[in-house]
Amino acid sequence: MDVIRIAEIRDTPLSVDEVFAAVGDRAAGGIDLFVGTVRDADGGRTVTALEYSAHPSAAVELRRVMEKIAADQPVLAMAAVHRIGRLEIGDLAVVVAVACPHRAEAFAACRRLIDDLKHEVPIWKLQHFADGDADWVGAC
Repeated sequence: MDVIRIAEIRDTPLSVDEVFAAVGDRAAGGIDLFVGTVRDADGGRTVTALEYSAHPSAAVELRRVMEKIAADQPVLAMAAVHRIGRLEIGDLAVVVAVACPHRAEAFAACRRLIDDLKHEVPIWKLQHFADGDADWVGAC
């Protein structure tokens, strides 16, 4: 079975339960899960909503990132989903999980997964502020 259980970009609400269930493995001694949510402030400014957009290659790039991590770490299973479209405060923006034989490995692989996803997968964020202004984050 492929260790990459989910690698998707979605325009529908995300489920922590789905991602957690996807990485279940009897050999896992540790499962690490990260959930990124839309917060109400950034840089001292009040955020009212976010809009995520992704390049058409984003899902392919997400899988590539996951394959690199699985090749370097003792990963038993991993899953990642990132939402696109308009999100409100408190909505789930990204959910990633990694199962490994031991907890330290799971922590390290999950941290690398979310960090590499944010740096390498072409997903951009438009923040809407209470003053009516908007700023792109992660766009070149």
